[in-house]
Formats: sequence, structure tokens, C-alpha cells
Amino acid sequence: MIRPLAAALLGFGLLAACDSEPPAPRAVISSQNADDSRIAKKLFGHVPTGSSQRPESIGFYSKGCQAGAVQLPETGPTWQAMRLSRNRNWAQPETIDFLQDLSREAAKLPGWNGIYVGDLSQPRGGPMLTGHASHQTGIDADIWLRRTDRLDLSRAEREAISSTNMQARGGAYANDSWTPEHMALVKAAASDPRTARIFIFPGAKVAMCDAETGNRDWLRKVRPWYGHNTHFHVRLNCLPGDASCEPQDPPPPGDGCEQAREWQANILNPPAPDPDAPPPKPKREITMADLPGQCASVLASE
Repeated sequence: MIRPLAAALLGFGLLAACDSEPPAPRAVISSQNADDSRIAKKLFGHVPTGSSQRPESIGFYSKGCQAGAVQLPETGPTWQAMRLSRNRNWAQPETIDFLQDLSREAAKLPGWNGIYVGDLSQPRGGPMLTGHASHQTGIDADIWLRRTDRLDLSRAEREAISSTNMQARGGAYANDSWTPEHMALVKAAASDPRTARIFIFPGAKVAMCDAETGNRDWLRKVRPWYGHNTHFHVRLNCLPGDASCEPQDPPPPGDGCEQAREWQANILNPPAPDPDAPPPKPKREITMADLPGQCASVLASE
């Protein structure tokens, strides 16, 4: 059982809305910004447009930036971008292609017209002013779990409406809003070879493990993680030719269903806290010195 992990993470509501599976520690990329102590999110969080550079993901998902990003159009034949005021519908061109491809698959589902797309990245990636720890390199995307019945939502409606909460019992189970169409959408995203991982709440992973009767290979990419009860988070692989992009280690072998059921058990029967556990260290702000050196040129580009 993964009791120690659960004990550390059961502060469900305290987690960032789309933090994702913690990677193994990595060496810091050598940076030409070694003495730059400026807070990175205060710089990247206020740039309104992408850089005029070759498209490239730079660094790691939670410590990087993106060059040459493009903006997902606010509305398309099978998608709508949500929460437009955040200006987080920017990504690498391949990510935009992926989302448009997935939206066409979604439009084939009974009662669906496509997808509602949540946060991608900021125009030049980097740390965000609020929310996500990842989504920094233009190859992460949030897909709402709300059924896409309308594609004529106004900007005001896209700010006001929310996605659908799919969890029950604190995330241990999926509730009655979860349908076979939701599973089909997640499966389509996971089956795309561009996808590295998908994060969704534990109860949904268990429900999909129970329902799948055919090829289970795609389930390996679907990882349980708290805070993903109204959307699922797609993480793409580093794109070909992006030498400065740092990939996450592949998911463990197997379909991951045993681990998901351990998450479920730990939610239903939380382990006692370890009295000897040291208090968590406060997170410090990411500075420009923490990011790859190329990120300074991304900021400076027209």
C-alpha cells in the first residue's frame, strides 16, 4: 500500500488545481541567468503575446518556458477555449494540433459536440502568477469534463460557468455524472502517441480500470492525482527536435490499476499521520536563475 504517499497528500483541497505527479529530482539545467534573482512568474505572467522565435519547449514541465507559441483560437468547429481572461490558451503548435484532433474525436461521442479547453500555458510559458506548478513549456493542457453541448458560449458565459464535478467520497469514486463517453474521451487522449501522461482523480481511474475489457495498454498513461475531478490534464511528450525539453520519466510498467486502487483505499481509510515526519519545507519562488538560460531570450524576444 502507498500509505506514506497518501498521508502526505490527503490535504486534498490544499493542492494546486493542476499540480501533477512529482518527478524524480533532476539536475538544474545550466543557466546563463545564474545571478538573476527576479521572480520568474512576475515576468512571464504579464507578457501578452508569444515570442517571434522558432517553436520550442524549453526545460521541464514545472521549470521552463516556451518559444514561438501559438494561441488556440477562442472557438472552432469542435472546441471552445474557456476562461479567456486568463490568457492561458497558448501552446506549442503540436499541442494545438493535438487538441483539435481530440476535439474531432469528442464530437463523435453521443451528446457531445467537441471539447471545452481549460488552461494551456501563458504566451511564453514559464511559472504562472496563480495556480499550476506545471504548464510551463507549452505541452500541457486541461480538458474540462463538462459535456460539450454548446459551442456558442459568449466570453462572459465562459467566465461564469464551471465544469462538472465528477467525484464522490473525496475522489475515491466517480459519481453519477461520469459516463462511458467520459471514458471514451480519456481513452482517445491516452491512445494518441503524442501523449506522455494523463492526470485524473483516483476514482475515475478505478472506474476505467473496472470498465475496460479489451486492450489495457492505454491505461498505463492515466495516472491518479488529486484536484483533477472537473478536468483531466494531458501532458504531451517532448516534441521531436526540442533538444532543450526535459522529459518526465515514463510511467511504471503495467496498467496502473493496482496503484489506483491503493489511492482509493487510502482516501477511504486515511492512514494515521506520522508523528515523526518533519514539517514540510515552504516552497520558495522560482527565479530566473532557476530556469534554463534560453528563457531569458524568450522573454526578451519581440
